[in-house]
Amino acid sequence: MAQGRAVGRFTSVGDDLVTLFLCGDVMTGRGVDQVLPHPGDPRLREAYVREATTYVALAESVSGPIPRRVDPAWPWGDALGVLDDLAPDVRLINLETSITRSGDFAPGKEVHYRMNPANIACLTVARPDVCALANNHVLDFGQNGLAETLDTLAGAGLRTAGAGRDAAAARRVAAVGLAGGGHVSVVSCGTGSSGIPPRWAAGVSRPGVDLLPGLSRQVADEISGRVRAHRQPGDIAVISLHWGSNWGYDVGREQVAFAHRLIEGGVDLVHGHSSHHPRPVEVYRGKLILYGCGDFIDDYEGIAGHEKYRDDLRPLYLASLQRGSGELAELRMVPMQAHKLRLRFAGGHDRRWLAATISRVSGPFGTQVELAPDGVLVLRGYGQ
Repeated sequence: MAQGRAVGRFTSVGDDLVTLFLCGDVMTGRGVDQVLPHPGDPRLREAYVREATTYVALAESVSGPIPRRVDPAWPWGDALGVLDDLAPDVRLINLETSITRSGDFAPGKEVHYRMNPANIACLTVARPDVCALANNHVLDFGQNGLAETLDTLAGAGLRTAGAGRDAAAARRVAAVGLAGGGHVSVVSCGTGSSGIPPRWAAGVSRPGVDLLPGLSRQVADEISGRVRAHRQPGDIAVISLHWGSNWGYDVGREQVAFAHRLIEGGVDLVHGHSSHHPRPVEVYRGKLILYGCGDFIDDYEGIAGHEKYRDDLRPLYLASLQRGSGELAELRMVPMQAHKLRLRFAGGHDRRWLAATISRVSGPFGTQVELAPDGVLVLRGYGQ
């Protein structure tokens, strides 16, 4: 492992590595949108909640008063300082909201997320290199809402993957150039198990997402083939995959086999998301698999029902990969906590709980997590 140097309270890795910032779901709509400088239409069509402002009130009931018309950086909180200190080479997020003024609620959905396009600075302030869009909320306001989302992101200079105006666009690889040569190439796709409706699949002339027909070997090989067709010497390939249920630590055999097949086919990192809390971490053939990154930004504070999973704890993942081989050199996880619709550093007890939990659920995959003296969780036990 490369020798590091101190950067504030954290550590930066050497030039022979490529460091990626990864996180779970970034949902800046609904209640989050209502506290930003340009709140959109608050009306909802949920069974029990009719206005997005209710989610702000729920968060205030457990966290205290939340200011309105906050700076666009507010939801990212302390996470921005970490990213500034460590300056990862590539920043990848799963953007789980539409960005639209549309009132065309997608039928058959219990929950709809949207952020006012005027609040796009809430995303650009974090400088994501790629926004993965193949998820179960990007078409919450129909094809027109998707078109406005794509236009808004493009207008802000943000790359996207996983959704588009046709299947070819949705399946397109997003390539981020690296200062030392080569690229990080990102493919974004999703499965029905995450709640993506079948009708959202992009077609030859139909807008939508890259929705996988299943988790077969053939599907894995097709995705790997896309990566190989695009790959140049020195590139690193990432599959950002929206899959699985919201709750629980179990990872099915089919998911494990699919992730392994992707790695065997030439993928360097599997970036899984959809679960509201972190799921197991595995290193397979030297390559990183994050089965579920958990939530990162959303308005879920004060919603009762699954407290045992501590979904208020939000890891910020920093994966450092070897240039050339794509093998994992180091995985660091900075424990954040949602508080007042904002990310702050998690406290000592919470960091210990998170380290113990991720270690416990990742143990069957041969990995463990240790809490380092600087408060960062570090992956151990995979044959470094």
